[in-house]
Amino acid sequence: MSHKSITFHHPVAFWAGCLCVIAGVLAHLPMLAMAAPMHYRLAGMPMDNLMLTGMALVPLGVLLSGYGLMPRLAQMRRTLHGNLDPLPFHVADHVPLNREHWKLVGVLTLALAVDVMKPATIGFVMPGMSAEYGISGATAGLLALSALIGTTVGSIVWGRLGDLFGRRATILLSALMFMGTSICGAMPSFGWNLVMCFMMGAAAGGMLPITFTLMAETIPTAHRGWLLVALGGVGTSAGYLLASGAATLFEPAYSWRALWLLNLPTGALIVLLNRYIPESPRFLALAGLEDQARAVLLKFSGDQPPVRGSAPQPAQTHTHAAERIGMRQLLRGRHAAITWGLMVCAVAWGLANFGFLLWLPANLVKLGIDAQASAALLARSAVLALPGIAIVVACYQRWSSIRTLVLFIGLTAASLLLFFAIGAAGLRSNALTTAATVALLLSISGVIATLIPYAAEIYPVHLRSTGSGLIAGGSKLGGILGALLGVLGLFEHFMLSALLIALPMGLAAWLLMRRGIETRGHGLEAIQQVLSE
Repeated sequence: MSHKSITFHHPVAFWAGCLCVIAGVLAHLPMLAMAAPMHYRLAGMPMDNLMLTGMALVPLGVLLSGYGLMPRLAQMRRTLHGNLDPLPFHVADHVPLNREHWKLVGVLTLALAVDVMKPATIGFVMPGMSAEYGISGATAGLLALSALIGTTVGSIVWGRLGDLFGRRATILLSALMFMGTSICGAMPSFGWNLVMCFMMGAAAGGMLPITFTLMAETIPTAHRGWLLVALGGVGTSAGYLLASGAATLFEPAYSWRALWLLNLPTGALIVLLNRYIPESPRFLALAGLEDQARAVLLKFSGDQPPVRGSAPQPAQTHTHAAERIGMRQLLRGRHAAITWGLMVCAVAWGLANFGFLLWLPANLVKLGIDAQASAALLARSAVLALPGIAIVVACYQRWSSIRTLVLFIGLTAASLLLFFAIGAAGLRSNALTTAATVALLLSISGVIATLIPYAAEIYPVHLRSTGSGLIAGGSKLGGILGALLGVLGLFEHFMLSALLIALPMGLAAWLLMRRGIETRGHGLEAIQQVLSE
């Protein structure tokens, strides 16, 4: 592979920015070290000059690195005005997986695990944070709300940036923001923690759709589906495992602050592995960077040189300025029906996952199951649903992508309706309640495991990251709505909440069943050809 395809556009600015971020974080450590005899309690302490300097260095470093990652402006202007015709070749879609593919899969899985680890850490820091700042559990809950709002904004904004500046650039910039937000571990006030938690959420929300987009554009067609679904399942599980493991290892000795400080080494690890994160060849071709696109293609096609016109390019050969308007095309153009179906599903999933499931233990008690038995039932149901990811992967890969997605959306709606029926009929059956719980846990896991991968396959190259980010943001928006509706008491009404979430789930299944198209076994360009007919 040509060295050009993995270098930065302004390397001095990028690495100078990285050093500024690291220096800014390290500037917070002396004050934290002085608090070691008090078990690192900093609440109410004034910030010293070194800490204030560090706070200034972090955003400066992010801006510098962002400039270093940005494509050359002259090239970007030519692309945005549609003066270039992307090269009529794409990744060798029929080659077997090789070492380069597996390197990319490994690094992106690690990136996604680190990404999931950040918001998952919130649950582990809240008790210690509440005790140190002397705040109530409800006030501490603002931390989770701040992170959810950040992930929603980040998914949409960073998704768009991924289409403008490149997949690789946004992944690395997201990792840099992880590094910068580690100063949250040295903040003396709860308010600053809220700000940093929002920024951390924005970085995490941006990483998710970009990793799926880059994976979809580099993995051969025969393996794209199952690897996308497996990436989400393995990355998510590993992220929660890392969060719980870090809390067990570091929190007793170094307090909750250590969990935030881990953002520095974990984010730096992604940056140091940047050589294994190539830019998407499809994005490079779209940007008119012919030599770099050819170099990446050569690397992933097993050293068989891609020839101009070696494969048909039916739908994405030309991208004119009118097509690059952005999100309006997703909501009004030929992708509109699929986008609305995916978006309704994403919001309903967020309501189910961050609302209905969070209140399920309390509602099971209302069904006559005591609190201890309720916890045991949920744990047993989670174990029974665990093999579900293998079922999802098998269905998505061997049966059908769109039918698998619709199946699990429909199963989620049916599970919620079963809870509604249990409550309406006054049934008190442990077996029936367990069946409904297992079905719900399995189905919502299947929905989120297939939702973002399908979005990463269905959109054209100039909107793929935007579309994936929009759908990912929709799932977090549903989480925000779920949290707000929980505060308003909706989920205390067990049957009503189950019914109200089942209805949009059913609507999403109907929309996607009518307008969704098959992606299994089809190249990304062929998918766009079907949509354009």
